[in-house]
Amino acid sequence: MVVVLRRPVLLLLLLVSWLGARAQGPADSLATLPPKRELRGFWIASVENIDWPTTRGESAVQYRAEYRRLLDAGQRAGLNAVFMQIRPASDALYKSDLEPWSKWLTGQQGRAPAGDPDPLPYLISEAHKRGMEFHAWFNPYRASLDTVTRRFGALHPYRTHPEWFIWYGKTLLYNPGLPAVRAHITRVIMDVVKRYDIDAVHFDDYFYPYQEPKLVFHDEATFAQRPEQDIARLDDWRRNNVNILIRDLHDSIRTAKRWVKFGISPFGVWMNKSADPNGSDTRAGQPSYSALYADTRLWLQKGWIDYVVPQLYWSTNFRLVPYGTMLDWWTRNRYGRHLYIGHGTYRMLESTRSDTTWRNPRELPRQVRLNRSYDGDVSGSVFFSAKSLRENPLHTTDSLRLDLFRAPALVPTMPWLDATPPRPVAGFALTRAGRVATMSWQPGPPAADGDVAAYYVLYRFGPGEYPTPDDPRHIIALPRATAGRGATFIDTTAKEGLSYAYYLTAVDRLHNESRPVNLRTNGQLPTEIVMASMPGLATAPAVVPAAPEASNLKFPKLGALDPDAEAAGNKFKVKKKTKKRGFFGRLFGGGD
Repeated sequence: MVVVLRRPVLLLLLLVSWLGARAQGPADSLATLPPKRELRGFWIASVENIDWPTTRGESAVQYRAEYRRLLDAGQRAGLNAVFMQIRPASDALYKSDLEPWSKWLTGQQGRAPAGDPDPLPYLISEAHKRGMEFHAWFNPYRASLDTVTRRFGALHPYRTHPEWFIWYGKTLLYNPGLPAVRAHITRVIMDVVKRYDIDAVHFDDYFYPYQEPKLVFHDEATFAQRPEQDIARLDDWRRNNVNILIRDLHDSIRTAKRWVKFGISPFGVWMNKSADPNGSDTRAGQPSYSALYADTRLWLQKGWIDYVVPQLYWSTNFRLVPYGTMLDWWTRNRYGRHLYIGHGTYRMLESTRSDTTWRNPRELPRQVRLNRSYDGDVSGSVFFSAKSLRENPLHTTDSLRLDLFRAPALVPTMPWLDATPPRPVAGFALTRAGRVATMSWQPGPPAADGDVAAYYVLYRFGPGEYPTPDDPRHIIALPRATAGRGATFIDTTAKEGLSYAYYLTAVDRLHNESRPVNLRTNGQLPTEIVMASMPGLATAPAVVPAAPEASNLKFPKLGALDPDAEAAGNKFKVKKKTKKRGFFGRLFGGGD
């Protein structure tokens, strides 16, 4: 049936629709914003030279250049974290007095790299230069993939403590049931925590070995001599051995450096519901709880880890372990800790006969969008691995770069580690000539917890733009801080003749964001010199009518400034007409 509307009725409906759109527009725009906080990372695997270095025994110039190319590819894709494997098999891609140099770096275990006394500081600094967190990835129990023990380096613990190890087929593994083993692993990791500027300690999914036909992990003698005689079952005892390592390592990291995170990337299925009512509705062959003796769910409950990255390397259509089913299960079992999802980008480089969904270039973007539908429960994605992301399979990396990760994102905060924001910057000033605006500022004093800025966030808003600190599309730069020194940024993308408001915040090591300082250009003058107001004294640019505050606003409200601070701020201000505090000032916070 066709209904014909007379013109007055049609005009009335259009008017109502237009008014409704105006009323709901700002709120709707907030609802569809890309996330301002989202961890986006990739794994760089060194074992068997999967990702880096590509060839054993390369020169320092070669492997440094390769590493930079990987990071550049990640940066172009919009990533903000790198998970670098620095201890693949009781060896080291860094200078260690506890374990030998890795053969995957130098070509021979125990041989130092030529012309590079220690690659790790360089690996960390290059990640930080690109605004990426550096997660130091350790494999805790794998001791060697080489069956010829005479090839072990002089520092390999097998040479002095062969009783610590068990052969499992052709793989040499540490015996997790020995207290001396747990002490050694903790000592190795804490050596890195104390000596290097890492952001996190990261474990993968290898704890007790994946079970193979006709192979037995022979730790019966250790089990018979166990001091924990109240644990009668072998599987419970094995899980307890891993629990002790995780608990003790957590405590050690907290004592040494409170800002270093601790995270685990387990096999994606904890337990099938058919074997445990708390498990997922899946049919996985080797759940981590029963097969690998890794009780990740308990570690989250106890707060022993800060984040979990389950390896959900299945498609949304895989019948035995559907991606959506596992995603939902992990959101209900994260216990207040961060949940990042491990995506198998490498699957698109395989023949994928067992799961043809991976031949669809929309599959990976679909998974990221599904993650985001769990707002507040899923905090990001990590991709395995760097090589597959760089190779851009099915143009999926392009989809991330041009769409899903087009806007920058800050790493989510961890309030259980640190909830104190840094102090705002000082002396924020701008000099504009034509389209080129040069901004400079000085770091603020340390916060109450002693933290200073690790980097800064610079926002820019033009006339009539909806102002919100939750819209990452207005972030034009994330400059890094230099200890005790000021920073400079040159904006060459502003249009000549327009007025812009710039808002600058300081962000600490754990990504807490300070109150903003701001300044506004006139845009009509050939040249301008503008000094920022002190926080709380700033005025807002012309904006659209106020909308409700975004629910994920993280900036604390400002209190009244003390007279000394106000005087210091006014000393640098350009004389201008006083305006009432606008919506942006109210949204960021500010005194009257």
